[in-house]
Amino acid sequence: MAALLAQVAAGLQAKGWMMTTAESCTGGWIAKLCTDLTGSSAWFERGFVTYSNEAKQDMLGVPAATLAEYGAVSEAVTAAMATGALLHSRAQVAVSVSGIAGPGGGTTTKPVGMVCFGWAAQDGKVRTATQYFDGDREAVRYQAVQYALQGVLQMLAD
Repeated sequence: MAALLAQVAAGLQAKGWMMTTAESCTGGWIAKLCTDLTGSSAWFERGFVTYSNEAKQDMLGVPAATLAEYGAVSEAVTAAMATGALLHSRAQVAVSVSGIAGPGGGTTTKPVGMVCFGWAAQDGKVRTATQYFDGDREAVRYQAVQYALQGVLQMLAD
């Protein structure tokens, strides 16, 4: 994970960009990893931990209608989270995560291990993805953090 994060940091610095995070099931893990690096204030702007639907609405401007129609664990919501994080920060790229880390909370349509992601950039580009991870709560969250950071690298390469 350290090598991946170093690549993200280098990519952001090369573009002169700052990053923001909007995290639900990862609980600020991405932001924590970023701020573990000395000098991260040059490329990490801020992090939002928006675990509840109310926090997603209040802090990121996720529409209540989007949450009601698609549920918090959806690409529609992670797209809105990433876009909202950009609008509520000075960053040029945002990553968002919302999922069901378990052990409970899963359903047939949204099983434990399902995690949705969103990435947004200052040029208006928004990407989303859904992944299904195996393992316990910690393993699902770890894999989600890793996938989220890989997505940031892809946004920087575009």
